[in-house]
Amino acid sequence: MHLLATRSGAIDDGSEAVDLGQTPGEVVVLSAADTDLSTLAAARARRPADATSLRLANIMRLQHHLSVDIYAEEIVARAQLVIVRLIGGVAYWPYGIEQIAGAARENGVALACVPGDDTPDAELMSRSTLPAEAVHRIWRYLQEGGPENAGQLLAYADGLLGRTADWREPAPIPRAGLYWPGLDRPDLDAIRARWPSPDAPAVPLVFYRSLVQAGQLGPVDAMVEALAARGLGAVPIYAQSLKEPISAALVSDTLAACPPAVILNA
Repeated sequence: MHLLATRSGAIDDGSEAVDLGQTPGEVVVLSAADTDLSTLAAARARRPADATSLRLANIMRLQHHLSVDIYAEEIVARAQLVIVRLIGGVAYWPYGIEQIAGAARENGVALACVPGDDTPDAELMSRSTLPAEAVHRIWRYLQEGGPENAGQLLAYADGLLGRTADWREPAPIPRAGLYWPGLDRPDLDAIRARWPSPDAPAVPLVFYRSLVQAGQLGPVDAMVEALAARGLGAVPIYAQSLKEPISAALVSDTLAACPPAVILNA
């Protein structure tokens, strides 16, 4: 979904234009954050093979004007929905926004331009062709982050394209919470039910909330699996900071309810 350049050409000023080599897709997402792209790629991988096609590209690969021209003509103009998430506003990527927005308007492509942080950007968002409500919702899916919001964004995109789709509003990720691979906001009973045995020694695994927000949970999942293989019951707990009262209280309450044999703090 996120391909390396297949063609490049040196320009007189020494910079280099690239063609990402993608084929057209129904939904296109451009962002400077690889975490956005990897989380959406994982969400698309969880969907059926015949689900809405998705193309992802990092804006940093589209800095040269010719690179933008190629992408606008070959990918944006043939898409049905394009989402651009940009930190720094229009001034950060003026040519890119101009060409992407122009290609979208000329070809009847739905476009959402949203900030890459939690500060509204009226100028950037005004370049969108979708209604303001839809643009705001897309922004919130990406800003809240996490695998669940990424999946809901793709479902919402289906709805925008006129397909039958069940989607939920963007859901904030709590400052701290329990985690288990494949479960949405599990409680301690749900976690215990997945231990290798009911009386398995408890091993709380404390890690940063940012891994949940970015969808980068592979190491946590691997640790849960490795502990289970040794007859141990993982209790994954994510937290914004152990200095924060909400996070500290959840960790304390969980340890009291589930006395640990070992604590793994990441």
